[in-house]
Amino acid sequence: MSDRGYYEVLGVSKGATDEEIKGAYRKLAIKYHPDKNKGDKEAEEKFKEATEAYEVLRDPQKRAAFDQFGKAGVGAGGQGFGQGAYTDFSDIFGDFGDVFSEFFGGGGRGGSRRSGPQRGSDLRYNLEISLEDAALGKEYKIEIPRAETCTDCSGSGAAKGSSPTVCPDCSGSGQVRRTQGFFSVTTTCPRCKGKGKIISNPCKTCKGEGLNEKRRTIHIKIPPGVESGSRLKVSGEGEAGPSGGPHGDLYVVTHIKKHAQFERQGNDLIIQKTISLSLACLGGEIEVPSIEGKLIQLKIPEGTESGQVFRLKGHGIPYLGSYGKGDQHVVIRVEIPKKLTKKQKELLEEFAKESGEKVGAGGKSKLFFQ
Repeated sequence: MSDRGYYEVLGVSKGATDEEIKGAYRKLAIKYHPDKNKGDKEAEEKFKEATEAYEVLRDPQKRAAFDQFGKAGVGAGGQGFGQGAYTDFSDIFGDFGDVFSEFFGGGGRGGSRRSGPQRGSDLRYNLEISLEDAALGKEYKIEIPRAETCTDCSGSGAAKGSSPTVCPDCSGSGQVRRTQGFFSVTTTCPRCKGKGKIISNPCKTCKGEGLNEKRRTIHIKIPPGVESGSRLKVSGEGEAGPSGGPHGDLYVVTHIKKHAQFERQGNDLIIQKTISLSLACLGGEIEVPSIEGKLIQLKIPEGTESGQVFRLKGHGIPYLGSYGKGDQHVVIRVEIPKKLTKKQKELLEEFAKESGEKVGAGGKSKLFFQ
């Protein structure tokens, strides 16, 4: 046995907590356990060394004696100490279902199937909605395929006039126990595959599964303010559970279609509005559509420039599950006419003359270098 100190063996500090000591030993036990390293004397020696260290440091009295007097204080170093005497591993691995898969390639608590009724699987449904429905809310009718309890066998999986029998290998528990070295490992019963029952005469309708796929129509209420990717939970509308277990849940995920006019940014809406050059110069009023389908009067002040933004407060998207709404922002685009009538040209030339500008094919604007 090595002369190294117990804290050094486990790789922990002298002030390590009980949980830190337990975790350190667990890692070493998994790595060097003889069942995992058959014929490896070095691994076996390291496992014994780690076990000796854990035997001492897990016990408050032994640990105190070791801290004060070293190994001599706990009678260590003699033959037989740490040679596998410690066999109660439940406190090490009792809460770690994955350790069995690390040791033996599966079959731990985390991987075993439970016999008896089990909860059904959850379902996901992708629902495409319009921006108006996202803003105002709407009720949708959807149809989903899902597993439901077989009505012919009432979910037992056995044909009419017969019933499942208790599995003789696991006595109905769905699990069998086997021993590997220090460990007693529980695994899924291979005969009944964890169900705990054997069906010798399976139901012809569901082929012994106890479940059939059916289509179900469900009404879904979309609340105002949902976004793309919002998940709406509908309890109990998932698949039925095996052996008569309860239904799982249905999750409806919303996807909002692109709108022809509006762009959504959070709870705000953006809309582009084109106005004439004369309206931009002289000012006036325009009508702007809202997501509610109404027309809103917007005042355009004199000298409005292209790209200027006006806010319509409270005309955006409602806050989901809360009060209030976002805003609607109107981005102005000033339209420059491509063709002018003779009268329009004369008026613009007069305007340019009043402004001191030289325009037309032969003129040069005073804005350019003379």
